[in-house]
Amino acid sequence: MRIAITGSTGLIGTELVRSLRAGGTSRAGGPGGGHDVVRLVRRAPAAADEVRWDPKAQRVDTAGLAGCEAVVHLAGAGVGDHRWTAAYKQEIRDSRVLGTRALASALASMDAPPRVLVSGSAIGYYGDTGDRRTDETSPAGSGFLPEVCVAWENAARPAEEAGIRTVFARTGLVVARSGGAWGRLFPLFKLGLGGRLGDGSQYWSFISLHDHIRALRHLVDSAELTGPVNLTAPEPVTNREVTAVMGRVLHRPTLFTVPEPVLRVALGEFAGDVLGSQRVIPRRLLDSGFAYDHPRIAEAVRAA
Repeated sequence: MRIAITGSTGLIGTELVRSLRAGGTSRAGGPGGGHDVVRLVRRAPAAADEVRWDPKAQRVDTAGLAGCEAVVHLAGAGVGDHRWTAAYKQEIRDSRVLGTRALASALASMDAPPRVLVSGSAIGYYGDTGDRRTDETSPAGSGFLPEVCVAWENAARPAEEAGIRTVFARTGLVVARSGGAWGRLFPLFKLGLGGRLGDGSQYWSFISLHDHIRALRHLVDSAELTGPVNLTAPEPVTNREVTAVMGRVLHRPTLFTVPEPVLRVALGEFAGDVLGSQRVIPRRLLDSGFAYDHPRIAEAVRAA
């Protein structure tokens, strides 16, 4: 299959490109094949596998996407990469909404569009869900991240209206050695400086990087899946449980805690989402037959 990917240099994109080109496994753990991967870049192409796009200018080189059967759209500014100033919040929103709109409109204009668009989204869609089990039937929450996620998904409407099967990969916290939330946690815990955030009662809906890549490939391959699909492990755990597992796996003490007021000073508005609770269940992924290799937090941490 010929597959195009945006965000191919990020944590998830890099691993997805490697997995697709290598073959490996895809749907429900079954055998996959080596694929022809096209990477969308925001500069002049420097390699045969690169295609130019400019999200802010709403331009995509659709000629370079000819023959693509699938597109996986992962591009977007990191939510936790910078303090949430007004300017950076706008960058978070624009990088997702403008990019998705440009890509979806371009695909819809093609004479022979791809049959599927897997478009990135996040469980931030649901907002703070407390200890309530939340699946894809739950409504959007309130606040900055839910509003961004709603606009992000709505921006893919041109592709949906053109008859392209569109799937929204609502991603949880990806457990990986580097990058994302865990990329910041591992160094602290290895130094014995890890501990609970706030009171530790908030639920974290995680997924191992390995399973996340397999799940993305499953979404591409599963013709029956459309709309939102939560990409999280089957059973979310509390931050207190995460802390205990990190200590056991890394053989380090976990005596420290970061009180809520300190987090708010350090992270600003983003602290509300770090302290928020999301108990998100991957109902549609499970119902479609996806089998996890790392369903539990200890397995995900050990794999990372």
